[in-house]
Amino acid sequence: MTSAGKAALRKRLSAARRLVADDVRAAEAVLLSRYLEPMVSSGATVCAYVPVRTEPGSMQMLEMLLRRAGRVLLPVARTTDDNVPVPLLWGEYRPGALVSGRWGLLEPPEPWLPESTVGEAGVVVVPALAVDRRGVRLGKGLGFYDRSLAGADSQARLIALVRDEELVDELPSELHDVRMTHAITPGRGVIAFPVRE
Repeated sequence: MTSAGKAALRKRLSAARRLVADDVRAAEAVLLSRYLEPMVSSGATVCAYVPVRTEPGSMQMLEMLLRRAGRVLLPVARTTDDNVPVPLLWGEYRPGALVSGRWGLLEPPEPWLPESTVGEAGVVVVPALAVDRRGVRLGKGLGFYDRSLAGADSQARLIALVRDEELVDELPSELHDVRMTHAITPGRGVIAFPVRE
């Protein structure tokens, strides 16, 4: 699939998400959180994200992760001076302390931790527009997560949260794509993918 084809797919998936009623989205977020909870060990480090607009998940999910794991890190997205995305920095999640960042994202305030901090996480919860049955993830196309997940521990669970319709048979993949180990959907629960190469 060409980059134009990927852009069209992203546009279609984003449009479908916008049609989901708020009460349906909230009910799905509860189910996603319920399925995610047993995948997190007590005392672990978890990297997660703050859902924005139509992204699956909720602030309640972050609070559950904090109670369950004890340490939740959230991404901080930055670019070079010429607007090229760089690997994500990380910040400790503290309820009520998030600040507005670039692209309408909420992020933790400074001090931030280096990009290598993702390697401390046993679970990394990753935003996605879709994921296929091989673990190939379709993100928003900026490349922050592909640049960052290369530094994840090889035993970490990389989990994409998607709606049921967003788990598809096959997505286009490239050499730099980091495959997910799992997906969680509201209706199907936890789906494990083949072991990463």
